Amino acid sequence: MQAAREGVRRAGLDERVIVPDADHPQTRRIIAAVHSDDYRRELEEAAAEGAPFFHSMDNSISRATSAAAEAAVSLALHAADELFERRSLRRAFLPVRPPGHHAERRQAMGFCFYNTIACAAEFLREKQGIDRVFILDWDVHHGNGTQHLFESRDDVFYASIHRFPFYPGTGASGERGKGDGAGATLNVPLDAGATDSIWLDAFERQVLPAIRDFEPRAILISAGFDAYASDPLGGMRLTETAFATMTRQIGELADSMCEGRLLSLLEGGYDLEGLARCTMAHLVAMSGDS
Repeated sequence: MQAAREGVRRAGLDERVIVPDADHPQTRRIIAAVHSDDYRRELEEAAAEGAPFFHSMDNSISRATSAAAEAAVSLALHAADELFERRSLRRAFLPVRPPGHHAERRQAMGFCFYNTIACAAEFLREKQGIDRVFILDWDVHHGNGTQHLFESRDDVFYASIHRFPFYPGTGASGERGKGDGAGATLNVPLDAGATDSIWLDAFERQVLPAIRDFEPRAILISAGFDAYASDPLGGMRLTETAFATMTRQIGELADSMCEGRLLSLLEGGYDLEGLARCTMAHLVAMSGDS
């Protein structure tokens, strides 16, 4: 959180930080729609009882974990309202923790408890005129939870570019959706050690055409920065330039399809200086400043 906020400061955007003064009133309803009331109560009880882990040793928790995860969803809903309902913002980035894209409907995984970006997408689908939502996930790990939550639907397109094979083991190129959602999932798996040129070539050849073909009314980004070259977990060789380039290209598509509105949520990123650098690059590109 501190490293991401340092990236905000370096981008010169401290004065644009918004902290809502109340929880979003639809937070628990949306969590129940994406996960379940039983799952939420299970997490609340585990945190209140002081359990050290939730579901697996990947998910260490404290007494504040449930409230933090719920607050992340609340902030995402506030941002969605400001972007797509009140239209007071054009673009927004949420440096929230915990991350969310590994969380399944009833299973916490990979540091993730509620699938925050899935909650934002579900909330946006309720809004008039937003009949198609595109989720782009560039975290180095595949967002299994987000894919599984939407893979049978044709109104939410999930696209991921990631290292493969790698945790969590999903995200093969043949995973393209099921039933009504067949064709509304795109996975772009890359080998370890991918550089900016390899990553961006795959991104431009596969992800950008998918967005253009889908013609979304809202674009969301699972912005993980753990593909950065010095990240201790990622095993990739990206620089902040790659993240800035992807952001600018997505911003251009948002301008043409979504009145410029773009919502980005922080996922992974474990090298603190790298996280600050990538956050800065992402925000400068989002804001359109030189």
